Amino acid sequence: MPAQNTPPGSRPPTSGGLPGWLTILLATACGLTVANLYYAQPLLDILRDAFDLPVSTAGVLITVTQLGYALGMLLLVPLGDTVENARLVQVLLAITAVGMAAGGLAPTFAVLVVAAAIASATSVVAQVLVPYAADLAPDHMRGAVVGRVMSGLLAGILLSRTVGSFIAEIAGWRAVYLISAVLMAGLAVVLRLALPRHPPTSSQSYAALLRSTAQLVRTHPQLRRRSFYHACVFAGFSAFWSTIAYVLTSSPFNYSLLGVGIFALVGAAGALVAPFAGRLADKGYVRRLTPVACLLTATSLVWAGFSGHQIIMLAMAAILLDTAVQCSLIFGQHTIYLLDSSARARITSVYIAAFFVGGAIGSQVGTYAYHLGGWFPLTLTAAAFPALAALVSFTERLPRTPARQSNVDAP
Repeated sequence: MPAQNTPPGSRPPTSGGLPGWLTILLATACGLTVANLYYAQPLLDILRDAFDLPVSTAGVLITVTQLGYALGMLLLVPLGDTVENARLVQVLLAITAVGMAAGGLAPTFAVLVVAAAIASATSVVAQVLVPYAADLAPDHMRGAVVGRVMSGLLAGILLSRTVGSFIAEIAGWRAVYLISAVLMAGLAVVLRLALPRHPPTSSQSYAALLRSTAQLVRTHPQLRRRSFYHACVFAGFSAFWSTIAYVLTSSPFNYSLLGVGIFALVGAAGALVAPFAGRLADKGYVRRLTPVACLLTATSLVWAGFSGHQIIMLAMAAILLDTAVQCSLIFGQHTIYLLDSSARARITSVYIAAFFVGGAIGSQVGTYAYHLGGWFPLTLTAAAFPALAALVSFTERLPRTPARQSNVDAP
């Protein structure tokens, strides 16, 4: 039976690829869940006023959210190799819904931070679904399929700022969290009914699963390299997006929350590059283009620093930044998914956890750099992270075989 006619409840054959409706559903689910991590970024100014906080304290919410996600990656995503994915996704989304509802009703900033940490830890649903899609895709289309699903994830990251700003402008910041709680509950039901059942690839105990995850880090140099590269790239990305709201809401821009959201919407154009990046990865250009993506990230941040008060130039820098970061992410995922097909969830957990730790570091360093020196010193500090990744990537040997050879560990 062709893959497109495979009914929900059974695993479609990988030879025919994923049905279009399933790819769209997975991309949408990834976007909606990962958005929970970013709704607060353009709201820091209003949260600071609501809870009477200094700038540096308000930024803690972003840092804790990213660290919560990293913890969820390490402790929850590996379960994707041993627990039936549809059931795991349903449970995680239910907890996320509760966490977001608690955040929307939080009486103090401390309660909001705890609720955000819980919701972010279980929002790793997106990273259960990406390796799930990779498992269902045929080998020759895996990069393209992952790219399409990841385009939904990055769109969620970028559009969440716009959506969060728009809702907060109309109904207040609490409505952002409460609406997300309703979406998570609805998504839990839809995915439980629609996802093809995917039998676990491992029967290990949870403790053995975590030990094997650590073993994967020791075994695969490319997992370590790719995690480091994107952690640095994402640190620069997070430093930019964690502080841009302060820039846009102050003089000379004096934008409202909606204005900040519209700016973020412009940056979302970077998500369009995901399928193209996936095809380049399928053709074997990952290693050659990795330093290019890192250097483009650093260049876009320096460009943003020199843009000063020119909003058009700042927006163009944001688009270039998001495009470069998306390419880096896809290149890394394409590489790590070739390492061990029976451990994709565990490998993903290491990769994503590492770069969200990088993001947390970037957010906190960026907040302090902006508080101490302003916008230009911030962008230079942020650019140092991807520049370091580019330097390290130049130490990686290029394969001597034709371009279509798998980009796995260097000899």
